Amino acid sequence: MKRKVLAMLVPALLVAGAANAAEIYNKDGNKVDFYGKMVGERIWSNTDDNNSENEDTSYARFGVKGETQITSELTGFGQFEYNLDASKPEGSNQEKTRLTFAGLKYNELGSFDYGRNYGVAYDAAAYTDMLVEWGGDSWASADNFMNGRTNGVATYRNSDFFGLVDGLNFAVQYQGKNSNRGVTKQNGDGYALWICPYISRHLLSLNPLQARCRRYSRGER
Repeated sequence: MKRKVLAMLVPALLVAGAANAAEIYNKDGNKVDFYGKMVGERIWSNTDDNNSENEDTSYARFGVKGETQITSELTGFGQFEYNLDASKPEGSNQEKTRLTFAGLKYNELGSFDYGRNYGVAYDAAAYTDMLVEWGGDSWASADNFMNGRTNGVATYRNSDFFGLVDGLNFAVQYQGKNSNRGVTKQNGDGYALWICPYISRHLLSLNPLQARCRRYSRGER
């Protein structure tokens, strides 16, 4: 299998295609960061006579992250991220919301947020999703259970196990059912548990993960 990729990355608050952030407000415990990137990209792939590809995949992506200091120990936070497809004609409605969530963090007790966010299963998959193109494509994808970005997830995260065990991080997530979509994107109620105990911060970390979700059968709601 041979693949060739031409990617021209146009800087716009970014360097070499990375989504870098620019602080646009920081005062009295309230902070807002803007980040984004623009990518000019065309892909040529040549696998066989039936699977060759030659297409424009250019896009622009931007987001806003903010937090506010409610008390000395309680912080509110949120994030919004949007993607604009530059490879389609005007009026084709190829824009999409990638992330929209808000939550609270209370010192060592951890954080809780709700909205469209990454499923905790992606915490393990993220280790392979590091390439400019075709990264993390084995089992993680958007709107597929809790393997990538998905809707209606309530997430609790805790770092260093309430401040007692350095490097022992865990997350618990619940996803409400999403039935008003195509059959491949539907899901019933689900949950996931992710634990990341570090054997050594410089050597190895383990990522045990348990996740379950009720999938609809044909004709069932």
